[in-house]
Amino acid sequence: MRKRPTFVAVVSAVIIALIGTGVAVPAEPIKLGFGMALTGALAGNGKAALLSMQMWAEDVNKKGGLLGRRVELVYYDDQTKPATIPAIYTKLLDVDKVDLIVSGYGTNVIAPLIPLAMERNLTVVGLFGMANNEKFNYGRYFQIMPVGPNPPVDWSRGFFEVASKQSPKPATIAIVGADAEYPHNAMAGARKNAEQYGLKVVYDNKYPPSTVDFTPIVRAIKATNPDVVYVASYPPDTAGMIFAAHEVGLAPKMFGGGMVGLQFAALQTKLGAKLNGVVNYETWVPEPTLSFPGINDFLKRYQAQAAKAGVDPLGYYIAPFAYAYAQVLGLAVEGTKSLDQKKIADYLHGREMDTIVGKVKFGPNGEWAKPRMLHVQFQNIEGNDLEQFKRPGKRVVLYPEEWKSGTLIYPYAKARK
Repeated sequence: MRKRPTFVAVVSAVIIALIGTGVAVPAEPIKLGFGMALTGALAGNGKAALLSMQMWAEDVNKKGGLLGRRVELVYYDDQTKPATIPAIYTKLLDVDKVDLIVSGYGTNVIAPLIPLAMERNLTVVGLFGMANNEKFNYGRYFQIMPVGPNPPVDWSRGFFEVASKQSPKPATIAIVGADAEYPHNAMAGARKNAEQYGLKVVYDNKYPPSTVDFTPIVRAIKATNPDVVYVASYPPDTAGMIFAAHEVGLAPKMFGGGMVGLQFAALQTKLGAKLNGVVNYETWVPEPTLSFPGINDFLKRYQAQAAKAGVDPLGYYIAPFAYAYAQVLGLAVEGTKSLDQKKIADYLHGREMDTIVGKVKFGPNGEWAKPRMLHVQFQNIEGNDLEQFKRPGKRVVLYPEEWKSGTLIYPYAKARK
């Protein structure tokens, strides 16, 4: 009995025949694999990141792809759960046979990815993880958030630097945050900066992530009469702390620091004028000092698609950096003309690259060689209109000096009026 040809044999015969006739055979795509929060607590950020990555892939493919091959994104919902990461990336690598990987969004989902990358000697670019590589010191890990070579300290350095230059100079500080991984790291850095800048810590406490009433916490802080209040919080806590600060009449000289959520339209429009005076970290804002080549065109296209995609309509915080972390990986592939993991890592270590978020150069530990974490102050916010947050002058850059676009209104109570 004659054996019937297998599917693989038939396809191989067709390809050989096409080659013999001189017809171009499409190359296999380069597959970029990742998990991303499409459901769960960080789904809003994850969906915005995914939209940005899809825009990057579309842009690259319009220009001929990478190495003459089309780029294909292969991704799964990590549900904002670290426990899903090993299975997702094992499937990506062993079943989907992806060529390159990047992380999903956030510290918690990057942490379980690094050991897997180390086992397989993979290069991985992370999307906004706080100090993930400190205990691993993995030479093929890179992180696109512009925090700097010493993440916990560099994260809040600008807040303390700004405070130290005011008159009267603050002398005491309250440090508060959620009992979770990111706040732990941010608070540890804040303590070191407080010591360096000569601030006496008069309050230092964590609250359970399930907390919904922040009034008792803010009353306890007020009782210590601190000059500065540094808060490391997630979005629900951030809103709760600001509402409680207004209710209780908390009036330190500076307030804010590490509050996640103030970067997004949903909280900006919810809090409105209550944001005035808050000083907080940022990655990009629409100030004239930050008009990097390509950023405004990207945001115009992103914002046109945001409503349909159901993601943050402004896209200033995560979206440009999600595009940029795919961008640097693409630059490394083109620069090395290779998908070799070692060559790509060596390239990323050795060069300053132009991206839509400015020039990016990684240090030995994979963090930005030079910190560029912004600290901004909300000023002159009126009502809850979204459009005002697209205009300059609403979140003025106070730090770093190189990107400064305005002056701190000091003390906090003065800006609230």
